[in-house]
Amino acid sequence: MDVKKTLDHINNQVFKNTLMTTLEIEVVEIGKDYVVATMPVNSKVYQPDALLHGGATVALAETVGSLASHVSVDLEKYYVKGLEITANHLKSVKNGLVTATAKPIHKGKTTHLWEVKVENDQGDLISLVKLTTIVLPKKK
Repeated sequence: MDVKKTLDHINNQVFKNTLMTTLEIEVVEIGKDYVVATMPVNSKVYQPDALLHGGATVALAETVGSLASHVSVDLEKYYVKGLEITANHLKSVKNGLVTATAKPIHKGKTTHLWEVKVENDQGDLISLVKLTTIVLPKKK
């Protein structure tokens, strides 16, 4: 897999005209068992108190977790859908860049469980998210 080409395709084609574009989410790394993406913290993702909105954080986390699930299955035979997401927000962020890293807790035949850590520019954990996805066979 040509990682640079894959990142370019995801960021400029797959994410085109989606929530990921609106929130300026950019996938910056893809590995065998992880995906990393960033999102700027600015007025687009603020809650009324001028802090990063938890929903924007969850959207970032679901993006990396779902993508991680997608890249770990044969997409010609299967498709992936989200089942459940939970988030614990531990710290607030006013500006800068947040980085989300998805790593597997469990990758079974039909369900995947991902841990997503969202950190601020200083590497502080701001949210800890768990995402469950389901892997379903495509109908022929």
